[in-house]
Amino acid sequence: MQSQSVVILGSTGSIGKNTLDVIGRHPESLSVYALSAHTRIKALAKQAARFLPKIIIVPTDQARDKFIQYWAATAHPLPVIRVGAQALIDTVQEQEVTTVMAAIVGIAGLPSVLAAAQAGKRILLANKEALVAAGDLFMRAVAENQAELLPVDSEHNAIFQCLPERQRHNGAAHPAAGVRRLLLTASGGPFRTYPLAALDTVTPEQACAHPTWQMGRKISVDSATMLNKGLEVIEAHWLFAMPAEKIDVVIHPQSVVHSMVEYEDGSVLAHMGQPDMRTPIAHSLGFPHRIESGVGLMSLTQMGTLEFEAPDYQRFPCLKLAYEALAAGQTACIGLNAANEVAVAAFLQGKLRYIDIARVIAVTLEEVSKPTGQQPESLEHILELDQYARITARQQCQALYT
Repeated sequence: MQSQSVVILGSTGSIGKNTLDVIGRHPESLSVYALSAHTRIKALAKQAARFLPKIIIVPTDQARDKFIQYWAATAHPLPVIRVGAQALIDTVQEQEVTTVMAAIVGIAGLPSVLAAAQAGKRILLANKEALVAAGDLFMRAVAENQAELLPVDSEHNAIFQCLPERQRHNGAAHPAAGVRRLLLTASGGPFRTYPLAALDTVTPEQACAHPTWQMGRKISVDSATMLNKGLEVIEAHWLFAMPAEKIDVVIHPQSVVHSMVEYEDGSVLAHMGQPDMRTPIAHSLGFPHRIESGVGLMSLTQMGTLEFEAPDYQRFPCLKLAYEALAAGQTACIGLNAANEVAVAAFLQGKLRYIDIARVIAVTLEEVSKPTGQQPESLEHILELDQYARITARQQCQALYT
């Protein structure tokens, strides 16, 4: 495997930590060039002390001072510390960087991952917003600058592996030949069989108790509402040039089949594996080779029955809203993502009921769809629409909370 110099954007989150775990198993070919974090500065310092990156990126001068304080306990020379969002962009574009793990959650990760595409880097994409909010812009940047795009989400990585080898990624204009549809699997989250009448009393702790995956709080709520799966439908549309009507969602509680590709001849290729993010991370880091990930053997004999069922839009209205946003266009997708981020944050703060997350998104989508004009063609326009949607969503949260 060719040596890679890796920037991890969002190194203290679950994706970042799992990426470092895989990198640590291959010191002969994988090295860490830069790490970034937003709030977990002590954890960042511990990671840096082990992997000794050249660059550390933090959001503020105060965070930089904290890092230096924690670093004083080590015996290593202080790495270069950069501050602010522009530092993320500058770092991913540096010549020494070969690979960028894009794991910053939310719209905040969009400028840096777009910059990585414009610089022609290998991008391991775990940031959904690059495609949800800026799919056309981002995929054009990938194609025009010959960047290499590898999906890290377990579902998209599974589809990537099941597609024909020469028709997988990097801005294809048409779906892969012979493919009838894509099937994204979803666990159904903690409320798959929960009484519908009881959803209005759901707490953040209940919503974050995912039955299968260990994830951050925001993405855990997204999984509970299945908005996360809706975002993945939009991602799959852009990653694989697949129209929405050929992307189906199937609930699969065991989370063993990570997704499937159905071909015109009736064949269905399914990707199976343990619910461990090190598998898609290792696949993306090693591609086109297979490298050791730290994931143990999967025991098929102990697996039992595998279940599949159709999603209920009454239980998961956010999934339906995501399909509607994709049909409406990029502006609606920006509104979907922004409204969800605002609504989930309010829910986690105890300022919005769980069932009102979908209501905030629905009203915001209606509002952002009113202005007429062309779809956004620049990062600046996308961020403007994002802010407009957030203002609308916050107003709806306040109205519902009061």
